[in-house]
Amino acid sequence: MGANNGKQYGSEDSDLSMRTLSTPSPALICPPNLPGFQNGRGSSTSSSSVTGETVAMVHSPPPTRLTHPLIRLASRPPKEQASIERLPDHAMVQIFSFLPTNQLCRCARVCRRWYNLAWDPRLWRTIRLTGETVNVDRALKVLTRRLCQDTPNVCLMLETVSVSGCRRLTDRGLYTIAQRCPELRRLEVSGCYNISNEAVFDVVSLCPNLEHLDVSGCSKVTCISLTREASIKLSPLHGKQISIRYLDMTDCFVLEDEGLHTIAAHCTQLTHLYLRRCVRLTDEGLRYLMIYCASIKELSVSDCRFVSDFGLREIAKLESRLRYLSIAHCGRVTDVGIRYVAKYCGKLRYLNARGCEGITDHGVEYLAKNCAKLKSLDIGKCPLVSDTGLECLALNCFNLKRLSLKSCESITGQGLQIVAANCFDLHMLNVQDCEVSVEALRFVKRHCKRCVIEHTNPAFF
Repeated sequence: MGANNGKQYGSEDSDLSMRTLSTPSPALICPPNLPGFQNGRGSSTSSSSVTGETVAMVHSPPPTRLTHPLIRLASRPPKEQASIERLPDHAMVQIFSFLPTNQLCRCARVCRRWYNLAWDPRLWRTIRLTGETVNVDRALKVLTRRLCQDTPNVCLMLETVSVSGCRRLTDRGLYTIAQRCPELRRLEVSGCYNISNEAVFDVVSLCPNLEHLDVSGCSKVTCISLTREASIKLSPLHGKQISIRYLDMTDCFVLEDEGLHTIAAHCTQLTHLYLRRCVRLTDEGLRYLMIYCASIKELSVSDCRFVSDFGLREIAKLESRLRYLSIAHCGRVTDVGIRYVAKYCGKLRYLNARGCEGITDHGVEYLAKNCAKLKSLDIGKCPLVSDTGLECLALNCFNLKRLSLKSCESITGQGLQIVAANCFDLHMLNVQDCEVSVEALRFVKRHCKRCVIEHTNPAFF
């Protein structure tokens, strides 16, 4: 199983017995030749040759003397023996801080000094696990148990847990986090489709400092709320408040207006909310959102096909607080909705309206004149936008850095030249599938030297 003493610990009783040692050492080891091995900041795993599944193991502290044949120092020349050992502890801890979770656990098995340094609490503010084969429930249990050694039952240093893409994560793993990580501030469980509402409720109820929550792709999650027990224990004034500021519910297909109502009522401090491809949401859900969440700076409702101009009228109530808005492929949005946003959200910096075919030059003109500090605009696949709209954009939005006109069939080289002559800071221009000449592209390149041009013209290099 990879332990130095050759023993196999397969039950919880043997795990607990290891805690009777003076220096318990749970380490998660993942052999490099396994398909699930990852080098990112956190695949903390070990493997079982018997079952073939990736599990977490508990190992006793390594001996003080190095005994592994691959790192035996006795055979090396004296000048090379103590090169790394001469480094002071603070330097070693600094080096270890750059290692992913799984490699940090491997370092803990080298020698007793490395073991003590690798479990320095300062190195365990973050746990990152990746890989579809990782038994992440088991890994979280073992890691948090070790981190609770000096502060029984709680990990006071752990602030971030990222297990995105670990499809074997279940509610049991989230319960472990909720029970042992009261200081958690950031949780990422993107793509973990086996978790349910109840487990998420436990985390947000028992981790009062949680500010960043990513449940994108978790199709069973339909809302964010406190548990009933937590609501009863808290005072009426603060009983429904959750401190989450960043919430990503992209691809939570089951989310409906009522669920968004619950989220808004509990997460009143939201500043960043992403609802991409939450296809059941309507303008009514956005109305609930604006009632409770007046501090939103970034909002995405891309591919929410039922969102229309009435929804944008609600979004416009955010006024100058709104800086980022994505309404891509919201086919019911027209110039009317754009006028609402442009009129009241004058500090808008980013707008993605790709695929909103109801937007014309009039909408772009109104946007340009009212949102002069716009830095990024995507109006690709808007066939009614022409050079007239580009001219107005170029004469008002001098700070424009990113512009996407992909598949805008009414755009010509003349419009691009006007943009390039006025927007010197342009960094990215997408004119794929647009009928523009090579001369126009060269004109852009001459005037906007740092601009990266994405195009489909084979004659332009």
